[in-house]
Amino acid sequence: MSTQLVESEWIWKDGDMIPWREAQVHVMSLAVQFGSSVFEGIRCYETPNGPAIFRLHDHMRRLHDSCRIYRIDLSYDVDALVAACRSVIARNALKECYVRATVLRGYGAAGMNPVGSPIETYMITWPWGTYLGADALEQGVDVCVSSWQRPEPNTYPSNAKAAGHYTNAQLIKMEAVANGYAEAIALGPGGTVSEGSGQNLFLVRSGAVVVPQTDGTSLLGITRDSVITIARDLGIEVREQTVPREMIYTSDEAFFTGTASEVTPIRSVDKIPIGVGRAGPVTKQLQRRYLAHARGEVADAHAWLTPVQEPVPATAAG
Repeated sequence: MSTQLVESEWIWKDGDMIPWREAQVHVMSLAVQFGSSVFEGIRCYETPNGPAIFRLHDHMRRLHDSCRIYRIDLSYDVDALVAACRSVIARNALKECYVRATVLRGYGAAGMNPVGSPIETYMITWPWGTYLGADALEQGVDVCVSSWQRPEPNTYPSNAKAAGHYTNAQLIKMEAVANGYAEAIALGPGGTVSEGSGQNLFLVRSGAVVVPQTDGTSLLGITRDSVITIARDLGIEVREQTVPREMIYTSDEAFFTGTASEVTPIRSVDKIPIGVGRAGPVTKQLQRRYLAHARGEVADAHAWLTPVQEPVPATAAG
């Protein structure tokens, strides 16, 4: 899997379009010193009606929530952020891409109190393929349970998507890759299943979908919510519950969800095959329906798609 970033031409910064290479942050900014920034990862898909961004309003609402939790005074409301995202994708003429919305504390304060540091807001977009490898969506991935755990609730707010939180995720990811796995599953401080380094986890047992409940150790994923909604639309039972580690090994199927990962099957955990060791029927069904929603191939019953360009109004015949 290549991690090389493919540069676009333009980045939106606080209302202006600036060239990619001019988007620079001072080394003494609080974002660099202490990881004082929040962000969102969003995907834009090519659809029959042109490029469309999946669950954009929900992502921008969560960005606002993260700012509120961290006492960051964001200057833009959700609608303004939605407009900024659409504009930078259009300016870069991208049909499919990944979007990183970032709000950071810049150069000013030198200590823990951020007063005096300006708030900077960016929308960055670039082409990005399958996160866990070209064959991951079809073939699935091999993962492990990490020796690094997720934090105790009230250590830091797991439902804020903040950059500093992801030092833990990097340790989880690096350990997995160093040991020959594509990804890892982290446990919470109580020893039950939390999430991946940057994904939520789903299991399938006897036809029902089982999801670790939100307990203050994991991010409340937007893709997670999408897949739960799709499963219920399809009449599949969904149970949100505490998941002990051993339940992973005895599940019939397992998969990750996330904006970058989409719906990625897990074929083994700690070298134990999950089910028959490949993507199972429930995983495939949910993956197909999720991607059909994201790509505009089914009716947008939940209003999840935001077109990049304004629709052209129909003209009367004659």
